Amino acid sequence: MAATATAGAAAPSLPKAEEHMDPRRLIAFFAMVIGMFMAILDIQIVSASLAEIQAGLSAGSDEIGWVQTAYLIAEVIMIPLSGTLARIVSTRVLFSVAAAGFTAASALAATATNIEQMIVYRAIQGFIGGGMIPSVFAAAFTIFPPSKRNVVSPIIGLIATLAPTIGPTVGGYLSHAFSWHWLFLINVIPGIIVATVTWIFIDFDKPELGLIKKFDWWGLLSMAIFLGSLEYVLEEGNANDWFNDEHIVMGAVATTVAAVVFFYRAFKVDFPVVDLKAFANRNFTFGSLFSFVMGIGLYGLTYLYPLYLGRIRGYDSLMIGETMFVSGLAMFLTAPVAGFLAGRMDARAMMTIGFAGFAAGTWLMSQMTADWDFWELLVPQILRGCSLMLCMVPINNIALGTLPPARIRNASGLYNLTRNLGGAVGLAVINTILTQRQDFHYARLAEHVEWGNPVAVERMRNIASTFAAHGLDGTTAAVKQLAAMVQQQAVIMSFIDVFVLLTVLFLSMIACVLMIAKPQGAGPGGGGH
Repeated sequence: MAATATAGAAAPSLPKAEEHMDPRRLIAFFAMVIGMFMAILDIQIVSASLAEIQAGLSAGSDEIGWVQTAYLIAEVIMIPLSGTLARIVSTRVLFSVAAAGFTAASALAATATNIEQMIVYRAIQGFIGGGMIPSVFAAAFTIFPPSKRNVVSPIIGLIATLAPTIGPTVGGYLSHAFSWHWLFLINVIPGIIVATVTWIFIDFDKPELGLIKKFDWWGLLSMAIFLGSLEYVLEEGNANDWFNDEHIVMGAVATTVAAVVFFYRAFKVDFPVVDLKAFANRNFTFGSLFSFVMGIGLYGLTYLYPLYLGRIRGYDSLMIGETMFVSGLAMFLTAPVAGFLAGRMDARAMMTIGFAGFAAGTWLMSQMTADWDFWELLVPQILRGCSLMLCMVPINNIALGTLPPARIRNASGLYNLTRNLGGAVGLAVINTILTQRQDFHYARLAEHVEWGNPVAVERMRNIASTFAAHGLDGTTAAVKQLAAMVQQQAVIMSFIDVFVLLTVLFLSMIACVLMIAKPQGAGPGGGGH
């Protein structure tokens, strides 16, 4: 929204929440929720099936990662832009066109015959799909009265967190049962329905087409370069050895220069592409910080569990999906509980319980061994799923519940951006720690596996004699097996380091929760800001 636009000028285009809910608006809202679910699901749905896509498109191992990266870069540009676009063309036009475009891009991705086509189609899919996500948050806090927010907030919180959690499960099942093409074809029929229903039923606001004359194109360009380059650096940095790679250096320079231009224009032009003044609201700022950490907890752990199961346990994508399903089930069952508690409990107490549950889950994971399986991962996954919901509902209410209606559309874009950036930063840091600590632990362990260590020598002789009994070169085989065991333990120890750091991070959030003022509003949960 325009930085200088008065609330009075903006307010007529926004709905006034009433206690009596129009059934047309309810239908429109639930169609929007389905659209958001599809857009967020597609972030992770291909993650468990990249090997199948790589084989199907004859892509190189250095190219296949761009199927994910292209989607994320494009989406992260659109999410903050969506508020301004919704104001110019209206929520109805933005959302229904985004749903239709996302559906068409999904169908195109299923027809891709080479990796270049797939990357282009995924970028289109991510960019257009990114327009749907913040619109749902904005609608929830503008068309529903405060008394209904403890019902609505768990729904959007559940969708925003459940979709990326079950993404690997859905993706693994589809690629096993059918083919990788169905990862994208599954969007077509729901997408057509969502686009049609939202076009017919959304009537939340009116377009302000005159604002296009004031649109800040330089701001858009600088934001696209800033966020796109930042996402590229975070996604590709660890794999390319960070600043030892010239492309990463160029990306970092582009990020810095574009960020300076973007922030300058955001505060100087009459109608900035993103209105940053929502950060003047203390609760919104803290809510965005918590959302950033939620992004680390959501995307970081959705990455770590499958990585452990694949590298250490040798699980395929379907087995990983079946194991990960526990978190999704825990979220689903906790959502109504979180909604119930939100109306009866101080939001700060709910978040404290949620972050403590997160910390307990990651602390349990720091005790892991190479033998951990479904049952050992059960309690940490349940803690993660329940904690996500207990945190998300009050965070949504704290971040968006105190803002005036005129600011919510833009603020919801910024709020969702913080969660995605949290995931990107979290994954970059996690991958870097895993790589560096694995090398460190391998070197330390290797120091003890030497001829001067009688335990190591005895173990090696036992392995060698076993292989020699089968007519093989026992000594060579024993050295290889011992090296593999050391490597595996180094990987496990690097995982433990990451889980310990995540535990500290979530515990530190409890201290931040204690710093925020009690949310004012109709009800102890802060739902009626």
